[in-house]
Amino acid sequence: MNTSPFLSVNHTCVEALQWTKKQLLQAGLRSIQTFDLHAARAGSHDCPCPNHGTSKCDCQMVVLLVYGKAAEPVTVILHGNDGQTRLSIADDPRQRADPKLISLIQQTLECKVPVSITWAG
Repeated sequence: MNTSPFLSVNHTCVEALQWTKKQLLQAGLRSIQTFDLHAARAGSHDCPCPNHGTSKCDCQMVVLLVYGKAAEPVTVILHGNDGQTRLSIADDPRQRADPKLISLIQQTLECKVPVSITWAG
């Protein structure tokens, strides 16, 4: 599965998630959050961060299913740490998402980039 970032924002994952959901909603897209790393790690107290080596870090990963007019959603992944978040679209050859929806998501987010957000590429 390919998950190359298409956008990087200079905000925490929580801030980037709020911004992403707002932009998608304004574009007429519906998003459903299906995974939250903090929630998944909540039950495990001795799960150190692979990036920082401690249990007290700001690493976060959130997975959104984004729906447009197509029946199948596009999976958007937000992965953040150290005050920066990278946005990726999961691309799996066995489960192809609608290219038009992928393009709409990317255009929506890239065109609405605030001053404090930078390109990943």
